[in-house]
Amino acid sequence: MSELVLDTAPPRPRRARRNLFLILGIAVLALLVGVAILGPALAPYDPTEQDLLALLEGPSAAHWLGTDQVGRDILSRLIVGARLTLIIALASVAASGVLGIALGLVAGYFGGAIDRVATALIDLLLTIPSIVLAIAVVSVVGASATGLTVAITASFVPPLARLVRGRVLELREEDYVSAARTIGMSTSRLLVRHVLPNAVSVIVIELSLLAGQAVLVGSALGFLGLGVQPPDPEWGSMLGSSREFLEVAPHLAMAPGLAITLAVFGFNMLGDGLRDRFDPNLVL
Repeated sequence: MSELVLDTAPPRPRRARRNLFLILGIAVLALLVGVAILGPALAPYDPTEQDLLALLEGPSAAHWLGTDQVGRDILSRLIVGARLTLIIALASVAASGVLGIALGLVAGYFGGAIDRVATALIDLLLTIPSIVLAIAVVSVVGASATGLTVAITASFVPPLARLVRGRVLELREEDYVSAARTIGMSTSRLLVRHVLPNAVSVIVIELSLLAGQAVLVGSALGFLGLGVQPPDPEWGSMLGSSREFLEVAPHLAMAPGLAITLAVFGFNMLGDGLRDRFDPNLVL
């Protein structure tokens, strides 16, 4: 009698989709990181140099993406601004990751009064839209790259902490956690060696998606004039300064808008690819 062989491998379309998302995300982000690292060397002009004889020029051989309202080369500002935009996004995600993970671990594992207080604080902050909370924070800290990073961090800690807390509540009831607790393993070692590693996949996926949101929130604040101040190039502030010239020079808004879209697309594709990779039971 022939044996029945069950093929447990994921369907070929799912595997192809998973690989496509990861490849797209990694490729786009690698391109942006390369531009950010080599920015000053790649820029054809000084991004802060003004040319009053070339105001609001459209794309040409001399200026591939045109010039802005004071004659600065848009392509150069876009290239150099990639570094500042990505640094703000990644730094805010890293800081919110540290704070959110720590808060979620403590609240989810210890429970009791600590969990009730932490949950109440998280729920209170979650009632405030992230962009509104970010505006409030940056208004206190100040409109700068540092203020932008602090504002984005503050708006991302609550949802990340809630996610980590929920995962830890599941993990602390597992047999291996109970066994480690029974043999007298210290709480800090138990959290680091047994609880946190089993929550890494969820955390990595969430952080990759938050990075895309960080670009959006940072650009929104820059658009409102609450981000990096001129003459430093930053995609959100470039987009904000173009709104007065949309009718006469629409290229001012198109270039930074497309750059922001590309960055968010890259982070979202990476997050979707990681989610599909870490969740083999996902139904597509």
